[in-house]
Amino acid sequence: MDFLQALFLSFVEGITEFLPISSTGHLVLTSKLLNISQTEFVKSFEIIIQLGAILSVVILYWKTITTNFKIWQRILASFIPTAILGLIFYDFIKQILLGNLLVTIWALFLGGIALIILEKVYKEKGHHLDNIEKLSIQKAALIGLIQSLSMIPGVSRAGATIFGGLFLGLRRKTAVEFSFLLAIPTMFAATALDIKETSFIFSINEWALLGLGFVGSYITAYFTVKYFLKFIQTHNFIIFGIYRIILSLIFWLLVIY
Repeated sequence: MDFLQALFLSFVEGITEFLPISSTGHLVLTSKLLNISQTEFVKSFEIIIQLGAILSVVILYWKTITTNFKIWQRILASFIPTAILGLIFYDFIKQILLGNLLVTIWALFLGGIALIILEKVYKEKGHHLDNIEKLSIQKAALIGLIQSLSMIPGVSRAGATIFGGLFLGLRRKTAVEFSFLLAIPTMFAATALDIKETSFIFSINEWALLGLGFVGSYITAYFTVKYFLKFIQTHNFIIFGIYRIILSLIFWLLVIY
C-alpha cells in the first residue's frame, strides 16, 4: 500500500462509516480495485482508521456524550453484546471474513433488500421514540445484538443499528443518532483489540500510513455526518438499499463472474 492508496481508502472510510452501506465492505472492494493485497497490515489499517471517523462524532456530539449519563447507559447496554461476540469470534472475523469478497458482495446485496423491505413496512408514528433517553435498556441491548451482525463485512454497522432502532420503535433521526453514538465504544474497542493482537508491531512507514488514514477519515466523516442528518429529514433509506444492490451486482459481474 502506498500513501495515495491509503488516502483514498481513508476517504472511502470517512464517507461510508455512518451510512448504511458498509464501510468495511467498501474498503474490501476498493482494495480489490486498487490491487491492494489483504495483508495483516491492510486488515489492521482498515480497522484502525475507523477511529478517525469516530473522532468526528466525538467532536460533533461532545456536549451530549460528556453530560448525559442516561444516554451512556443505553450506549453501553448496546455495546456489551457486540463486545462479547467480537471477542469470541475475533480470530474468525480477522482470518476468514475480512477480505472475503464473496461474503462482502452477498452481504451488500441481502442488506440492500432488507433496507428496502424495512422502509416499505416502516411507518413513523406518534408513539415512536424521538429521544434516545426514552429507549429502554432491554431494547438498547437488542439493538446491540443486531449490531453484532455487522461483524460480517458488507452488512454495515450503521445499517444494522439503524435497522434495529427503527424495528424497535425509534424515529428515523433518533435511530441514526443512536447509531452514531454507539459507534464510539464499538469501534474504539475493535481498534484496541486489533492493536493488542498485533502488539503495535508496525514499521515507521506503516505508522505514517495509519496517521494519514486517520486524518483523512476524520475530515470526510465530519462532513458526511452533518450532511446525513440533513438528508434523512426529507428522505428515507430506500436509495441506500438500491445502491447496495447495484454495487453488489456490478462487483459480482466485474470481479467474481
